[in-house]
Amino acid sequence: WSRGLGDVYKRQEEHEWVQLSDDIATVGITNHAQESLGDIVFVDLPTLGKQVKAKEELCVIESVKAASDIYAPIDGEIMEVNNSLESDAAIINQDAENTGWIFKMKVSNPSQYDELMTEDDYKIFLEQ
Repeated sequence: WSRGLGDVYKRQEEHEWVQLSDDIATVGITNHAQESLGDIVFVDLPTLGKQVKAKEELCVIESVKAASDIYAPIDGEIMEVNNSLESDAAIINQDAENTGWIFKMKVSNPSQYDELMTEDDYKIFLEQ
């Protein structure tokens, strides 16, 4: 199972995006989520090496308006975090779905990736 970098799937409830390359998933919040949160001021990054299950709370993102939990989109292990967010959390506001990624994880259950919404499905969800 392998997905190219162009395949971006979105989660319905938590407004996170997932990009899968081989068995590594890059995860962040959607542009819609960052717009709803407003100016992001802090990201509590997840712990490296942590084993997580889908929908498990991993970390918190804080804005001037609110704090929001970030969840694991699929089962796996946290392999990397975006350390640049520690000094400049506003990167998420500037480029949420690219350089504003939050963490990368080694996927342990690839079939869960196929269950996530496509970008088109996510747009329809937002319109409802």
